[in-house]
Amino acid sequence: MTRLALVALALVVAVPASARTHAAGTDWPMFGYDAARHDSGPASTGITAANAKSLRRLQVQLDGTVDSSPIYLHDVKAGGGTRDVVFVTTTYGKTEAIDAASGRVLWRFTPPTYSSYAGSARITNTTPVADPSRTAIYAGAPDGRIRKLRVSDGRVVWSTSITRDPTHEKLTASLNFSRGLVIATTGGYLGDAPPYQGHVVTLRPSNGHIAHVWNSLCSNRHAIIQPSTCDASDSAIWARSGAVVDPSSGDLLVATGNGPWNGSTNWGDSVLVLSPDAARLLRHWTPANEAELNAGDVDLGSTAPALLQGGYFVQSGKDAKLRLLSLARLPGVNTAKGGELQTVPTPGGSGLFSAPAVWRGNWVFLATESGTEAWVLRGGRLAKAWGNGNGGTSPVVAGGLLYVAGNGALHVYVPTSGREVATLPSGGMHWNSPIVADGRVVVPEGNANDHAQSGVLNIFRR
Repeated sequence: MTRLALVALALVVAVPASARTHAAGTDWPMFGYDAARHDSGPASTGITAANAKSLRRLQVQLDGTVDSSPIYLHDVKAGGGTRDVVFVTTTYGKTEAIDAASGRVLWRFTPPTYSSYAGSARITNTTPVADPSRTAIYAGAPDGRIRKLRVSDGRVVWSTSITRDPTHEKLTASLNFSRGLVIATTGGYLGDAPPYQGHVVTLRPSNGHIAHVWNSLCSNRHAIIQPSTCDASDSAIWARSGAVVDPSSGDLLVATGNGPWNGSTNWGDSVLVLSPDAARLLRHWTPANEAELNAGDVDLGSTAPALLQGGYFVQSGKDAKLRLLSLARLPGVNTAKGGELQTVPTPGGSGLFSAPAVWRGNWVFLATESGTEAWVLRGGRLAKAWGNGNGGTSPVVAGGLLYVAGNGALHVYVPTSGREVATLPSGGMHWNSPIVADGRVVVPEGNANDHAQSGVLNIFRR
């Protein structure tokens, strides 16, 4: 072999597989694009400010509502061929594989318990997550189970329950995958009917065995518990992002909803930093007015932490305040409260129920029902860059453009200025949010709380 050939071979080996396959396509394997939930996707998508307004809309009729986000794998074997595939989970736990080019449903998995809750208030808003092998995905259902499904045909590889009471403990947040573990969280159903406890569960992808459980109430108990056996209830982990992974340490960050707090075993209305396997609590941040938030049903956990550069992160909630915090300054497992570095209002003064998008490490994009805003971190402070009155769900950045889906429209902006370059038609939204890859924007419609057993998936394409 010549010296030139050896150099070329070394270069190929040194480049990660994801980079080598970029020319053929780009995956969007989980909610938020990466395990840190940055909601900042591929640098190149084939969609630009010049051609965004000319995207053509393909509507796919589904037999369930997707009140969450799709995921996407390019060039995978599914439905008897190799193709680009969109995966979604409907509110009653059906998970479907859809040909991204034609809109044809390639396979559909229906939980065996489907008929016992279809049409009822027992729903799920989980977004599935792809296995790094790209041969399987993990999905949740209202029966409280996480299932590993084959990408090729939707067959179940394993099924594991992560609650002892799926009638009270809901799978709401998106699933995650980090350091060889599947990560799931639990919350409660609309109306906060007790008993339930928010908890984090890590599972082994090979067999579905539970690695660790961390309970945000009765946290001295390290297993899945019958909710009625804990003397405290609520503290749901229900934000769209679920567990956020710190890429520098692998630590998991979650935010809890209303619930009791004592700084030792009960951790309602707090941001919690757990070990990468969810075996133990490392640090926390609890606002000084956590008792007031709890009494007023003003969940801190309506959204999750969003990680910025330099060890900073932001946390908001139903109280319409965005707080800047530092991971390095968080206290350990104790009764300390407060410590935020800065507090600014959310768009339109509305509660934040979506996931912020973080771009280039220092840009933060927020959308509430009242508006969309961009903030920039400079010198340890947030400065507002722009804002408008267009409400929306979780923003995403991809290919140098910002996408925000709201009721009746998908808005496409220049991230640095807020200049709108396209408005794409869409139906009503709740917690649905778009993904963008390979010349396509995929966004579902509908509200899980309507309890419909039908829905629409939009695929905008060049």
